Amino acid sequence: MKVKALIIALFIITFSQTSFSQVLITTTLPDSISHWEKTNKVGLDINEIAFVNWSVGGNNSVTLLGKGNFIRKYTRKNVSWVNELIMRYGHNSQEGQEPRKTDDQVQVNSTYGYRRDTISNWYYSAKFNFNSQFANGYSYPNKDHAISGPFAPAYIFLGVGAEYVRKEWGFNAYISPLTDKTTLVLDQYLADQGAFGVEKAVKDEEGNIIKQGKKSRTELGMLFTSQLKRQVFKNIMMDQRLTLYTDYLNNFGNIDINWQFAFDMTVNEYVKANIGANIIYDHDIKATEERGDEVVTVGPKMQLKQMLGVGLSYTF
Repeated sequence: MKVKALIIALFIITFSQTSFSQVLITTTLPDSISHWEKTNKVGLDINEIAFVNWSVGGNNSVTLLGKGNFIRKYTRKNVSWVNELIMRYGHNSQEGQEPRKTDDQVQVNSTYGYRRDTISNWYYSAKFNFNSQFANGYSYPNKDHAISGPFAPAYIFLGVGAEYVRKEWGFNAYISPLTDKTTLVLDQYLADQGAFGVEKAVKDEEGNIIKQGKKSRTELGMLFTSQLKRQVFKNIMMDQRLTLYTDYLNNFGNIDINWQFAFDMTVNEYVKANIGANIIYDHDIKATEERGDEVVTVGPKMQLKQMLGVGLSYTF
């Protein structure tokens, strides 16, 4: 009996240890580990003014601005790949005049970076940028000829360099000593005018076109970009972007400037107010002025766009 009891006891101990070991080594692993982060943000700004028996006069108007910002970021070990799509389109409808475009932008940014180790803030980087618009633009009230349009212009930057990233500051800066800049003007009428720096058409003494204007222009130069995006006050987010470019072969030292800044002020989860501005200076873009009955081309000038709006915003 003692032998039987000892055998039963050993069997129970062995079975218990085996079961306990199985519990310890049994784990549940996820089907896959994603290295992608995504952010989708869409919004609609509305500005409306209406008058009824208003003694000092005024025109009823409604302005709508739709916008979207979509980010896809891949991070794994020493590799970082950030892709961004920005879209904006606005229209104004005012009593007594046809609807007019107020804002128009489509922009694609893609930066691929590799660093030597996981603690370094410096990346060897390649950057691609595309910037154009959705619809024709006019110098209102003149609508005989568009002064801009889809791919007229379109700007493409492609280059290699180094990028400094500080996530805790919301800051990054990129410098490239070798960047190709391509300007596209696919509207032949605008290309013949030499718009946006492309080579204009050759005409005879009577104004007939002998040789059509070129639809593209290629430059090789140095590019610097930076972005600072961080919370500056409670419920206020600042986004500042700066782009500087100079061409090596054509007037080296003339710097093209594109500076954007915006403040997003959160009212609640869905309602936001925003204020911002965009300043552009491009030596190749000539301004025009009306002198008497003629429109003459003058030198480049600073371009300024200001934005102020309140509307709905949804992030997913």
